[in-house]
Amino acid sequence: MNTSALLEPVHQFLHCSTPDAWIQKARLPENLPLLLTDHMICELKAAQTAMLLIRKYVADKSGSAMLLDWLRPYETYAFYNGPEVDFVALQKRVSKSEMPKTDDPWGQALIDSMVLLIKEELHHFWQVREMMAARDIPYVKITASRYAKGLLRAIRTHEPAMLIDKLICGAYIEARSCERFAALAPYLDDELQKFYLSLLRSEARHYQDYLSLAQQISPEDIAPRVRYLGEVEADLIRSPDPEFRFHSGIPDSLS
Repeated sequence: MNTSALLEPVHQFLHCSTPDAWIQKARLPENLPLLLTDHMICELKAAQTAMLLIRKYVADKSGSAMLLDWLRPYETYAFYNGPEVDFVALQKRVSKSEMPKTDDPWGQALIDSMVLLIKEELHHFWQVREMMAARDIPYVKITASRYAKGLLRAIRTHEPAMLIDKLICGAYIEARSCERFAALAPYLDDELQKFYLSLLRSEARHYQDYLSLAQQISPEDIAPRVRYLGEVEADLIRSPDPEFRFHSGIPDSLS
């Protein structure tokens, strides 16, 4: 994999790089359990975001029920102390061929992109859980970071502007994940480093898919909104943050 070529458009898209203070804290061995836990939950939340977009804007009743069924075991485990089930078997159920088709080209593009995203994010969820298990890291629920909420506060409240902004925010979240995987990888053990670098290609594609969907549905050029939301995202990354999470800002301390 040509990592530099893959990351170049990601770095151009983001308005800032991850601060060194975040990397210095993330590389500490004692912070690995928290980082992996938050990473695992972020993968599930990414799948949830994709699911909600399909349910709200495209899916019929049966499609919505199928989407909910796909994610329910993961949500039960992660949020409600449910049992750890066979996530590999569950992940095989996720397929765009099972979703109802639509005559709307944009709607079909949303289904195709988001179902693939759901499938990949749920696979990553299981992979992170396996990494935790191999290191005897138990899953313990943690609070969410301010990052996603901070982005959502900047979203417009009327349609189709709300949808366009949601898609752009999705692009920034995926791009930031890609950038942080690459930034953190050199400081991890060989197995984790290989795993994090393996995620770059899909995360880079995800952010591009979100941007493409946003431009397709927008009646005007989305560049001004991309710039505005990019500054909102960068402010969250560059400003002090009391909680340390995978998408948090500058840590209050390195301990």
